[in-house]
Amino acid sequence: MTKQIHIMVLRHAAFYSPLLATLGGDFLKAEGYDYRYSLASPDNTVEAGIRAGSVQVAQSAVATSFAPLAAGTPAPFVHFAQINDRDGFFLVGRDQGHDFQWTDLIDQEVLIDHFFQPLAMFRYALHKLGIAESMINVIDAGDVGAIEQAFRQGQGAYAHMQGPVPQQLEKEGLGRVVASVGEVIGPVAFSSLCAAPTWLQTDEAQAFMRAYRRGQRFVLEQSPADVAVAVAAFFPDIDRDVLVATIGAYQQLGCWQPEARISHDSYERLLDVFEYSGQLPRRFDYDEVIVPPPDETNS
Repeated sequence: MTKQIHIMVLRHAAFYSPLLATLGGDFLKAEGYDYRYSLASPDNTVEAGIRAGSVQVAQSAVATSFAPLAAGTPAPFVHFAQINDRDGFFLVGRDQGHDFQWTDLIDQEVLIDHFFQPLAMFRYALHKLGIAESMINVIDAGDVGAIEQAFRQGQGAYAHMQGPVPQQLEKEGLGRVVASVGEVIGPVAFSSLCAAPTWLQTDEAQAFMRAYRRGQRFVLEQSPADVAVAVAAFFPDIDRDVLVATIGAYQQLGCWQPEARISHDSYERLLDVFEYSGQLPRRFDYDEVIVPPPDETNS
C-alpha cells in the first residue's frame, strides 16, 4: 500500500507552485508516496495538526513562529525549506488609464489583506516608499474571498491580493494589476515548509525533500505554460491563460529560487519587517526558528 503524507497549507494560491508542482508533477509519487492536501482553518490549524501527528508537512510562513516564541510557548514545528523569498501580493486597481505610482494610493480606498504577514509587509513597503499609512483609507473587508467579493461589488479603488485572483480580475476587465509588494521589499523569508523536528529525522522526510527539490527546479526551469499544466488541477475555476500569466509574473519577480535552505539574510529582513510593525519583543535567533533541510547537515 502506498504511503501517504498529509500536507496542510495555510493558504492556497499559485504563489506556492514549488510545492504544488511537487505534488501535481508527480515528483512525490515518484518517491513512492501519495499525498493528502488540505487547507488550514481556525478550527483545524497547522499547529494542532503537527502537534497531533496527523499533519507531516505544512506550507506556512517563518513568521508564524514569532507569536509562540514571544509567548514563551514555542510552536511544535520548525521551518526547514523556503517556498518563496519574495512577498507574493499584487495591487489591482480600477483605473486603467495611466501609469501607476504608489503615491496614487493616497486618499484612496484600498482593500488590504489584514492577515498578520501580508499586512506587516504592506506597511513595510509603504515605509520604504516614504508613504504614511494614515494617508490611505485602508479597508479590512475580511478574508481573501471577502476581499475579492468586495472589489467585484465596487468597493475600493485598489485591492491587495495574491495571484491568480488579481490576474483573473484583469482578464474579466474589472481591474488592472499595477504593482507588486515583493518588488518593493525584495528578498525576504516569506513562505516556508515546516514540520515537527522528529519527522525531519525520518526516511519519509528525506523522500519528501528529494521530491520537493525536483518541484523547485521544475518551476524555475520550465515555461509558465508547462508549470500551469502541472498545477492546473489545484485551480479548477481559474482560466488556464490566467494561471500561465500568474506563474510567469512570479517567475519574473524572482519569488522562486533554486536554494531550498532559508537564508540568514532573508530572515534578517523578515525581522526588520516585523520589528517595524512593533510585533517583536526581541529579534529571535535564526536557530530558534529555522533548521536546514533534512537532506543537509548543519555545516
